[in-house]
Amino acid sequence: MSTSTAPRMTQRHVLEALSGLLLGMFVSMLASTVVSTSLPVIVHELEGNQTAFTWVVTATLLTTAISTPIWGKLADLFNRKLLFQLALVIFVLASASAGFALDPAMLIASRAVQGLGAGGLAALSQVLMADIISPRERGRYMGLFGAVMAVATIGGPLLGGVITDAWGWRWNFFVALPIAIAALVIVQRTLRVPARARSTVSIDYLGIVLLSISVSLLLVWVTNAGVDYEWWSLTTALMVGGAALAAILFVIVELRSKEPLIPLSLFRNRTFTLAVLASIATGIAMFGASVFLSQYMQLARGATPTEAGLMTIPMIGGLLVSSVGVGALITKYGRWKPYLLVGSASLIAGSSLLSTIHYDTNFALVSLYMFLLGAGVGMTMQNLVLVVQNTSKPTEIGVASSGITFFRSLGGTVGVSVMGAALASRVVELVAGSKEEIGRAIAELGADAPVWAQRLQSGALPQVSAMPDSLRLIFEDIYAQGISHSFLIAVPFAVVSLVAIAFLPNKPLTRMTTSERMQAAEADLATVSTAQGMDALTATGSIPTTQVDHDGRENS
Repeated sequence: MSTSTAPRMTQRHVLEALSGLLLGMFVSMLASTVVSTSLPVIVHELEGNQTAFTWVVTATLLTTAISTPIWGKLADLFNRKLLFQLALVIFVLASASAGFALDPAMLIASRAVQGLGAGGLAALSQVLMADIISPRERGRYMGLFGAVMAVATIGGPLLGGVITDAWGWRWNFFVALPIAIAALVIVQRTLRVPARARSTVSIDYLGIVLLSISVSLLLVWVTNAGVDYEWWSLTTALMVGGAALAAILFVIVELRSKEPLIPLSLFRNRTFTLAVLASIATGIAMFGASVFLSQYMQLARGATPTEAGLMTIPMIGGLLVSSVGVGALITKYGRWKPYLLVGSASLIAGSSLLSTIHYDTNFALVSLYMFLLGAGVGMTMQNLVLVVQNTSKPTEIGVASSGITFFRSLGGTVGVSVMGAALASRVVELVAGSKEEIGRAIAELGADAPVWAQRLQSGALPQVSAMPDSLRLIFEDIYAQGISHSFLIAVPFAVVSLVAIAFLPNKPLTRMTTSERMQAAEADLATVSTAQGMDALTATGSIPTTQVDHDGRENS
């Protein structure tokens, strides 16, 4: 069976259909970012430590990363619209559960389930958009997606700060519920996708299990190494060895599977392979900045959650302007590579400069550094998906799009874990080196000295803004050094991103949608089949024909 032919949608119908997808994308991104400014408050109230702080974010990123290629594969097998709605339902239920969390473990578990839904929303929105919009026209709409991701990624912390200060941190999770429900209704009413051919379904369950084991072991190791065990230890050997073994088995299973989770043939496509490398750096910059810039504002500059959100507005501006502006330029002129090169260079500059910040760095300079990082993310993030969709087979749009999203999420997850581990170990090292100075500051507190001594020894994440001035200045300096040190990790990855983008084949963008490309491919197949059929017919024997020569005589 073939896919049914659907008339090309008008711009009005496209925008109506995209509104539900954009809302779904918004809440999926909001899940990861809205709590970032309130995390110090949440972890402090739930009596968690720096590891709990990192895992509240990492749990969502981990399940998002693992589930993204699974949703992408399902999108090539089942009804994409129905899958998108299922992801929304999972997200809504998990968000409600997170809002009622009583301890860090319950919160982390709820956030993990939330990530399953978020992975589906992130992957399927890209795939559904490819069904109804051609790559050439998709540039301007990718700008809208980039703008929504900008508002959610960097605006989320601002919204989270306001909500935390006004109503309490639990409403950070409840606020997304009405938006998700609205997205569910709008998608049902406005999104019309072409009917897909029915085919025998084969799901790669073993591949799903092996991928989950490999990624999970790697992230658990990165998060806890240097804290619960040494970087070079038996535990490290077992966890890294287990992750490597699971990864090798995953590759073997994918090579033999009828319907592989991530078809390894995709890596024969130079564009896909290079875009994967570039996406990893973008993920580290995007998620790392969102999490650790808010922590810098609160722990190193004494800001409240609301103030921390406001202070990250320069990054929103960079991401928003570059994403919408570059999307419009790509649609108008059809050129994409120069913008990606400028974006990756901006990514390097922003990451490098943020690694130099201190607690008393002029905020105008910090704002400039954030703007550069945001602009770099805005120029590269969505356009890498666009470039891959342009060169992928129509039948592999789902796995190709989700593959890029998966590696971006994986990069962000590993990046946040590594940056969090670097921050935690650096803070421990700096606190140990400042013991005498901290001891003197506590001794000057008089009757309050035992209270603050006990709080600092508990291991829980401190509320720096509530500390007495003598202690606050010490810890602001410690956290500023720790956070700037963690940003240094993103720099080499940003350099790799620039090199990968430089070698991307500069292929023009097609004006056909995925559905039209599939119909064209079927037409080509029919043409080839007809020609082959005629050849076969000719091969069965010659048919005598009668011809008339110039003299009027008949020749057989």
